[in-house]
Amino acid sequence: MTNAPVGKLAVCLIQTELYWEDITANLSSLEEKIANIDQPVDVIVLPEMFNTGFTMNTKFAEHMNMTTTKWMKHMALQTNALIIGSFAVKENRSFFNRLMCVQPDGDFFHSDKRHLFRMGEEHQNYKPGNSQLRVTWRGWNIFPLVCYDLRFPVWSRNSSSNPYDLLIYVANWPARRAHAWNTLLKARAIENLSYVLGVNRIGEDGNGIMHQGDSAALDFLGEPLFNLGNKETEQIVHLSHAELENYRQAFPAHLDSDDFNILP
Repeated sequence: MTNAPVGKLAVCLIQTELYWEDITANLSSLEEKIANIDQPVDVIVLPEMFNTGFTMNTKFAEHMNMTTTKWMKHMALQTNALIIGSFAVKENRSFFNRLMCVQPDGDFFHSDKRHLFRMGEEHQNYKPGNSQLRVTWRGWNIFPLVCYDLRFPVWSRNSSSNPYDLLIYVANWPARRAHAWNTLLKARAIENLSYVLGVNRIGEDGNGIMHQGDSAALDFLGEPLFNLGNKETEQIVHLSHAELENYRQAFPAHLDSDDFNILP
């Protein structure tokens, strides 16, 4: 028996300004933007800390299955899509920048941001994650990560034995380092022979830090499918699994990659 071919994946990237430390306002605003999606999609991707902005104030961290988790479940059910984004979570007296993937049936998967942004004192307020999350959704192998993780290629590295098809970064990446953002997204796509999506916010946060968006989709060659610039928008991209597999078969560089284990 042969496996049925995997279909195309429709992914909606939501690039938006965020209300500083205002969970109610952000969830309401994002719900309106999700309602604007005018065609069926398989995945909806939100920025990092989409409910508060990139705050170090842990009083806004929620326990699991509270307001933001419930909202994500509702949005996933309403859209029949996988919803991806991160927010601050409190667990056993510790705090995490938690990446959540929520399915329409209410099941969810999560991992915690591995590389904490010390220049913003994130490492002094949150604990790092030590596990990677791979989600299989509608035939696609998806690997979601958070912002600063983009700078560390070992953590993002694809596997030759069980490769992911789509690498996603949710972010609050400042405008002054936009060149690094755009360059590293391209590098991650090329070296991992994978589609790459980066979803960033726009606007000024509560610390006066500007963000210019540049949310983007890149193919497995590192070629941009689009870059959203500095506008508030929702953009859908259709990814072809057949084109990805055809290229990997024609140029199987992943078979020559180095095997390694990452220590905790």
